[in-house]
Amino acid sequence: MRIQDMMTGDIKTIAPTAAAEDAWNTMRLNRIHHLVVTRGRHVVGVLSARDVGGSRASGVMTNKVVADLMTAPAISVTPTATIRQAANIMRGRSIGCLVVVEAGRAIGIVTVSDLLDLVGRGFDRGANTSRRRLLNHRAPHRKSKGVVAAW
Repeated sequence: MRIQDMMTGDIKTIAPTAAAEDAWNTMRLNRIHHLVVTRGRHVVGVLSARDVGGSRASGVMTNKVVADLMTAPAISVTPTATIRQAANIMRGRSIGCLVVVEAGRAIGIVTVSDLLDLVGRGFDRGANTSRRRLLNHRAPHRKSKGVVAAW
């Protein structure tokens, strides 16, 4: 399965010069945890709810702009990347989202919640039944010295 099959295409963006309070209000009103920070059409970073302080946001955001709190650069993937590749990138870098970029433009976002939703719904790959039979078959263990019984 590819990222393009499960990404969220309706992304919310914000400018790096916007007030951090505006970003928090946008996240809260849209019930999202990540905003893609763009300058024009170029992605420059990501702002998460944790970056702005979450539910205790008022102290962190005082007199700050998005550029002060965002994570830059944004880690991105192409729409043709696999779900496994995206999960490994997110796990390896300990991040909560990936921006999906095509031709230099953000077209979507994939979050940990999206991946968990996919697992919860149960996406299946076509199982190779001949391989399953091989994996369930138990063969005797043979060592070169003195073992005569199979387990």
